[in-house]
Amino acid sequence: MTTDADGSTSAEKDEVEAYADLGATTENAMAIAETSMDRVRELVPDETLADRLRQKAVHATGDPEFQHLLRFTGDDEDEPVRAGARAVGEERPIVTDITMVKAGVTGRGHDCPVRKAIGNGADLAERTGMTRTAASVLELDSRGVYDGAVAVVGNAPTAALALADCIADGTRPAVVVATPVGFVKAAESRERLREVARENGVPTITNVGRRGGSGLAAGLTNELVHVASDVRNGEIDPL
Repeated sequence: MTTDADGSTSAEKDEVEAYADLGATTENAMAIAETSMDRVRELVPDETLADRLRQKAVHATGDPEFQHLLRFTGDDEDEPVRAGARAVGEERPIVTDITMVKAGVTGRGHDCPVRKAIGNGADLAERTGMTRTAASVLELDSRGVYDGAVAVVGNAPTAALALADCIADGTRPAVVVATPVGFVKAAESRERLREVARENGVPTITNVGRRGGSGLAAGLTNELVHVASDVRNGEIDPL
């Protein structure tokens, strides 16, 4: 066992890597994170790749019932997870709708560029009156940013609707993770994404109902990173 300059052993570094997206970087924090995930696995099946996303959703929301709210669009439930993990392994961009989701995406276990859409398309928003998030998605799409990317929407229903329009017009993300939250158009935007995704063969991970949010979207994206890491480390078969 080796010891780094900061006094950490290689084993300790591996533990921190495993739980970095939960915010755990100390021995006590890692013990809490491990116990938390153990309890989640008592409540959620642990048999498929899709189950790993269900576990992450339950952990992110603190709600065991959330496992029943996730929806997977693809050839089978595992297909969006495989597609997302492959994209991570190929170092494709991860593109979030807002800053909060970007901040929640782990910087460990991958070499994907991570960027946010918000902040782009200001002129389009001012000219048309559409929301800034919708305009930002359309602006990045016009530059080809979403093709082959892991597209993540954690907050804005209008961003999800804009992304659905982009897919209908020919854009092909590697996978879409969409959990926009709220009482206005949130559920409808995810339903629209699922419909367009099925028609155009784009894998998606979404949820039903009003709930969702940035933390959930980031957590689901981080689990795609973990699946890719497990493939790279030989812990699961190639996808």
